[in-house]
Amino acid sequence: MHDELTRKLTESILTCPGAVGPDIRKAIADGGAIPEALAAYVDKVKRHAYRVTVEDIEALKKAGYSEDAILEITLSAALGAALVRRERGLASCD
Repeated sequence: MHDELTRKLTESILTCPGAVGPDIRKAIADGGAIPEALAAYVDKVKRHAYRVTVEDIEALKKAGYSEDAILEITLSAALGAALVRRERGLASCD
């Protein structure tokens, strides 16, 4: 059941139509090549989400990203981090 829910969540965040193309959202989640303007923000979300500030969001807006795009970028980064942590946790059970 959890695998099916994870698949649906992943599909929803990474493949549904949105302000950011699915290829970029997938790259964000998977650690692939992303636009330079996103690199520091995505890294911060993945490693230290509690440190994200209004200034980080404003910098993305200045770089041309809409609020919808920023939400999708954030969700993609958080999902990628969560999936990595989930896999590590499950591997430690073996």
